[in-house]
Amino acid sequence: MALIKGQPQAGAAREADTRQHGRDPADLAQRLADPQAEVRRWAARDLADCPGSAQALVDRLAEEPDESVREVILTSLIELGDPVAVHGLVACMRSDDAALRNEAIEAMKQLPDAVSPIMRGLLLDEDSDMRIFAVNILESLRHPSVETWLLEVIEHDDHVNVCATAVDLLGEVGSERALDALQALRTRFVGEPYIQFAADLAIKRIQEG
Repeated sequence: MALIKGQPQAGAAREADTRQHGRDPADLAQRLADPQAEVRRWAARDLADCPGSAQALVDRLAEEPDESVREVILTSLIELGDPVAVHGLVACMRSDDAALRNEAIEAMKQLPDAVSPIMRGLLLDEDSDMRIFAVNILESLRHPSVETWLLEVIEHDDHVNVCATAVDLLGEVGSERALDALQALRTRFVGEPYIQFAADLAIKRIQEG
């Protein structure tokens, strides 16, 4: 079968055509609902350069069916990194859509300065799943308070799964200042085999590291 030539140029022409519109923020926000994924993708990308556009991106993220468009929306939210973007990502963490939850968590890992003011609130959330998600964010959050937040979790949280998640991470990032808290956690959850195992492992890693 003969190859059909010229398709890349045609694709480029279509792509250029989708960007003939102006880049007014209100117009870009409207185009987030365009039937064509390509148009939505370019609109989401351009909104990264429009301060104040995070709400439109967050609103679209919750209902966007195309994975490539969602990826661009998340990238734009990370670039904007304002409180609206962060709170919108937190709302996505409460979604029943597991993929959306995971995408929001991964995005928040890249926003240490924007996430740090709300981290304690996330770690005290009424929903234990949200507290676990918050610990998951700490896994890659490059912030000087990560160990302090993890210690607060294992010292005060009553949910075994939340503490187990925090202990696992302390085994990787903890210092000698975590040793007493880890020993206290073993005492507090004396009847939980996994806590005993994880705390012992974390203590060993810290002492050897």
